[in-house]
Amino acid sequence: MPVPHPTSPAEVAAALAEVGYLADEGLAAAVFLAVRLRRPLFLEGEPGVGKTALAEALARVLGASLIRLQCYAGIDASQALYDWNFPRQLLRLRALGEAADAEAAAAATASLYTREFLVARPVLQALENAPAVLLVDEIDRADDEFEAFLLEVLESYAVSIPELGTIRAAVPPLVVLTSNRSREVHDALKRRCLYHWIAHPDVTRETEILRRRLAGLDARLAADIAAAMARLRRADLVKPPGIAESLDLARAALELGESRLSPTLAEAALGTVAKHHEDRATVRRELARPAPPDGRAGSGGTTVGTPAAGRDAATGTPA
Repeated sequence: MPVPHPTSPAEVAAALAEVGYLADEGLAAAVFLAVRLRRPLFLEGEPGVGKTALAEALARVLGASLIRLQCYAGIDASQALYDWNFPRQLLRLRALGEAADAEAAAAATASLYTREFLVARPVLQALENAPAVLLVDEIDRADDEFEAFLLEVLESYAVSIPELGTIRAAVPPLVVLTSNRSREVHDALKRRCLYHWIAHPDVTRETEILRRRLAGLDARLAADIAAAMARLRRADLVKPPGIAESLDLARAALELGESRLSPTLAEAALGTVAKHHEDRATVRRELARPAPPDGRAGSGGTTVGTPAAGRDAATGTPA
């Protein structure tokens, strides 16, 4: 059941858990305040820790539409806000060219820039369709000019279209911005938002995530995978694994009928975790490494059941 007006961080955490997303106290509090204060939520963290998935889960919890704006190098305001349907306008112009009545043709030409021909992009969609969660994904991939445009929109939750006037949100959308920190986002945008860093989960939480997401996964195998991922994230890899890779490995183990990590599974499912050739040897070694009988992650690892020091076990699903 949707919870559009949560009354506490605990209620947020419980509602997110109901839809399959495990949030710790810090993340639940950040989400709660973003909802109650109607402030954008800025999430930073390594790829694969669950930033995008949080927005998806939050839309389900709030009973809101999820509208996603995927950022990329060179994105501009027209691709985020609105555009005109030029093919339809051209068809109208051709029809007008055949019209005998010049006065009627002139009036029809003026009608080319009406809502009939307007194509709403994600930002405008979010302003006009309440309730909505606007996910601005990977804002760090966009450039400075786009950040400035987005900051202006977040200040007023309104946009001006010269031909139509100002369109203002009756109910502002809840905005979730994510960043993989490939570059620093300007402080002006961060100041407008509530900020939260999402780290990789500790072994205990990752084990729980795996078991919640994959029915039938053996508890010991889930713990073994979580411990192996913790070791790999401390290794010097080109691409450390996220929760997406943990889930892929667990699914591969289920499909292959494997109940424990082993050299056989490590070789067969290597591609689920190692995404660069330089990482293959290290990943193969750690996945083939037998777990100690006491359930510990191994030398230097995290004990199952004990949160890793300094880690914010913040996420329940992959980004």
